[in-house]
Amino acid sequence: MKLAYQYVPLRCVPRPDREEFLNVGVVLYCQAADFLQVAWQCDADRLRALDPLLDVEQVCAALEFVEGVCAGDERGGAAAERPIGQRFGFLKAPKSTVLQPGPVHGGVTADPARQLEHLLERLVG
Repeated sequence: MKLAYQYVPLRCVPRPDREEFLNVGVVLYCQAADFLQVAWQCDADRLRALDPLLDVEQVCAALEFVEGVCAGDERGGAAAERPIGQRFGFLKAPKSTVLQPGPVHGGVTADPARQLEHLLERLVG
């Protein structure tokens, strides 16, 4: 059975004034499967190529916050206490920080977790 899903790439934007970014993660939401997860990877060398002064640990901490929001645990603060659909809405909302969501896309899949890994490889890998 195919299930509809939405996903948003997560972008590291070290210097918003230059409008350069590097995809570092993907958040996938599938309402029918009650699924909200993030997959990410930080390549410090690639990130520092955009900005040698970038605090990569801060980027990783922001991605761990996203993990907490998705999981609904304490790492996600107050946003993690919301229903799953609202948590995805929070994560896909535009932000003016170093970690920003890209545009929302959709699709269908029989396996949301496998689709998330595919998207990570395709968009970040």
